[in-house]
Amino acid sequence: MRAAVVTEFGGPDVIKTQDRPDPVPVAGQVLVEVLVADVIFVETAIRKGQQSKFFDVKPPYVPGGSLGGRVRAVGADVPGEWIGKTVVGRAIGFGAHAELALTTADLVEVPTELDIATAVAVFGDGFTALMLEELAPPMQGKEVLITASAGGMGLLLTQLAHQAGAHVIAAARGQGKLDLSRAQRADVVIDYGRSGWEKLVLEATNNHGADIVFEGAGGELGATAFTVVRDGGWFSAHGAPSGGFAAYDATEAQRRGITVKGIADLRADTTTTTVTGAEVIRRAVAGDLVPVIDQVYDLDHVADAHTALENRTLRGKALIRVSR
Repeated sequence: MRAAVVTEFGGPDVIKTQDRPDPVPVAGQVLVEVLVADVIFVETAIRKGQQSKFFDVKPPYVPGGSLGGRVRAVGADVPGEWIGKTVVGRAIGFGAHAELALTTADLVEVPTELDIATAVAVFGDGFTALMLEELAPPMQGKEVLITASAGGMGLLLTQLAHQAGAHVIAAARGQGKLDLSRAQRADVVIDYGRSGWEKLVLEATNNHGADIVFEGAGGELGATAFTVVRDGGWFSAHGAPSGGFAAYDATEAQRRGITVKGIADLRADTTTTTVTGAEVIRRAVAGDLVPVIDQVYDLDHVADAHTALENRTLRGKALIRVSR
C-alpha cells in the first residue's frame, strides 16, 4: 500500500510517500480501505517530537487519526457483517494517512444523509466539541468566549454555543477568520492579533468577564484568555497551536473559584465524558454540527497540509483524500 510516512522528527519535509506492507487485522481489529482522513494541528507537534508526554510514537510512523472508508477485512471476534460497509473511526496508533489502515471495531457506519468527507470532517473535532459541551456548565444565557474560533473545532463550538442560547464571543486572527466565525452565528468577533484584545472581551460582557471559555489557541493567547474568566467561571485549556496549552495559575484559579479542564479531560483513556462516535454522527445528521472544509489534499501532499496548519492559513478543516 502507499502511505505518507514521517521518516524522522522535523519539519513538514520529513513526510514522504512510501510503499509499506499491507496491514493484517488480528483479533478485535478491522482493516479499512481509507477514502478520506482527517488532519489536525496536534499532528504537526507530534511530527516535531514535541508531544511525547501524551503520544508514544517514534519515526518512522504513518500519521493520521480519524478516517473514513470501506471495511475490507476483519479479525477474529469482529462480525463479518462489517465487510463492505462505509464507516468512520480512528486508526490504531495513528496510521490513517495510508491506503489501508487498522481500526478497532468501535466504528460508525456512515448514513446516507452524510457524504464521507463531511462525516470524517465532523468525526474527530465533533467528538472533542461534544466532550467539551458535556463538561461545561449549561450555556444558555451565558457569556461564552471561544478562541481559535475559525479552526475546525472552534467553528463547531461556536455552533453549539449559539444553539444552546449563549452570547457567543469568537476570537481569531484576521478579518477572513472573523467573517467565518460570524457566519457560524457568533454574536461578537474579536481579532486577538490586536494589542489589548482582552479589553474588548470585557466590554462585550459588560465588564463581568466570560462565564465559559473554550480556549483553543494556547500559549500567551490562552494565558490572556484566562484573565477574562469571571470569578466562579469555567475554562478549558484544550488547544496548543501556539506551542503549548494555556498557562494559568492554579492557586489563582482556586482562589477565584474557576473550574479548569485540560487535555487529560478530553483523552479517550482518561475522560469522564459519555460521548460516542455514533452520537457525533447523529448530531451531524441533525444539523447541530456542520463542519467547514477549507482544503482537501491528496496523499502525496500531506506535508502541504501540515504547512497550512502551522502557517494558520486554513479557515476551517483540512482533509486528506486518500482514494476514491
